[in-house]
Amino acid sequence: MSDQPVDSLTGSDSALPSAAERYVVAEQQGLRLAIICRTAIAAAGLIYLLAVTAVTEYDIRSASMAALAIFVITGIGHISVIGTRYDRWWLKFAIYALDVIIICALFVIIPISRAHEVPQIIAFRAYGIYYLFPFVVMSALSLSWRLVIWTGAVAVVSWWAAFLWIVSDMEQTYSWADIPPAATRADYENIFLSIDFIGRGNRIEETGFLFVGALILALVVYRARKVFFAQIEAEEIQRQERNARLKVTQTLGRFVPEEIAEQIVADDGALAPSEKHGTILIMDIAGFSTYAAGKPPADVITNLNRFLADCADIIASHSGVVISFTGDGLLASFNIPLDIDQPEQSAINAANELVAATGETDFDIRVGIASGPIASGSIGSTERMAFTVYGTTVNRAARLENLCKELKKPILFDQSTSQKLDSSSTSVSLGNHALRGVSDSEQVFSLAQD
Repeated sequence: MSDQPVDSLTGSDSALPSAAERYVVAEQQGLRLAIICRTAIAAAGLIYLLAVTAVTEYDIRSASMAALAIFVITGIGHISVIGTRYDRWWLKFAIYALDVIIICALFVIIPISRAHEVPQIIAFRAYGIYYLFPFVVMSALSLSWRLVIWTGAVAVVSWWAAFLWIVSDMEQTYSWADIPPAATRADYENIFLSIDFIGRGNRIEETGFLFVGALILALVVYRARKVFFAQIEAEEIQRQERNARLKVTQTLGRFVPEEIAEQIVADDGALAPSEKHGTILIMDIAGFSTYAAGKPPADVITNLNRFLADCADIIASHSGVVISFTGDGLLASFNIPLDIDQPEQSAINAANELVAATGETDFDIRVGIASGPIASGSIGSTERMAFTVYGTTVNRAARLENLCKELKKPILFDQSTSQKLDSSSTSVSLGNHALRGVSDSEQVFSLAQD
């Protein structure tokens, strides 16, 4: 498991693992790699010693073989529990401490010579603290800066404990302080080359360098953790943005063609306030109150939802965008918010198909269409926003939809729309009519087949 800050983190409710959870996995993989390397090296050393013992008369110290066997056994055991329910955050600290203590103990236990008059301090001079460096380095593979510092600290304490243990058993000792300021060659030969020279200053230097190295390595691991979390956070933000865009695309895709929805999501300025030429289609169900009277509300809502969903599909199939549902109707725009070719013709084609769709229902509809400058944009708060269209063109479409009832026509449109229709649609002028909220009377058109 990871160190304490990561251990205390709870699982994420999201489908994908959180940054902390992903880091725990990375720690476990690194720790597993470190323990595998350590165990493999120990196993290779043990096999080598067993082979030497079998084919030669070389005296192999049993303590060395026992230490390597312990390394192998504890390594296999640790690997088997990493990432399981038996794993504990402190286990890796105990394993690394055991490794370092065993190495330092070997300097005390394994005699440097069978001659008792040779002091064990020679082991520190013949070999050295560099046996401990691989453990400090391997601890960094766990991506735990605490484990690196812990391993370095245990190495320093254990090394000094072994050194002081050996020195305490010596009858006499020499160190750098015993060399006179103006030392001669003879002085160095008598003191520095003495078998009783312990080099206390050397122990200070080597343990100091080891611990400083451990601190630097811990800082590197700590920085790597920060970079890792920053990268994961950036990936999480990107994932959330992708999910948000996907959700918006899927939502818009219910009302507009998928390619248009994707363009709206991809274009940050598509929903920004603007004004441009477009066509507005407003549809309403004629006599809806009469239709709903006496029917179960659930049935009315079910039938209305089904019909409006079909209408939205028809609008989308002609590259229109359903801006809003207006109770028992809808408001759709063409060429708003994204450009399309021939918005007037697209609106007329959509209106024809909407009227045709009522043949399979109990509904009759009225459709008003107007073309001209349209203001559009997102409105609302930062938490909740809606895209809307407004202006005289929108008002004119609404008035034309109301006029359908008076003129008994399913589709009415203005002159701006009529002028842009192609040969597939023949418009008929119904003369000028006063529209509520419009100062001048407007020439109104319907389709010839109506």
